[in-house]
Amino acid sequence: MHGRTSDPYGRPSARYARGVAAAVLAVAALIVAANAGPARAADAPPGPAAVQQHRR
Repeated sequence: MHGRTSDPYGRPSARYARGVAAAVLAVAALIVAANAGPARAADAPPGPAAVQQHRR
């Protein structure tokens, strides 16, 4: 007989465990992607977009 048991806090199913593991991996990937980027962006010289215009 399949259905609910009298122990609602029993061992989690494999499907639930895979879902939690996938969620943890997704959050970790988002954190790594958010922190990835040019390592020396603050020290880079200004590019052509930052050229100052001289006023007379």
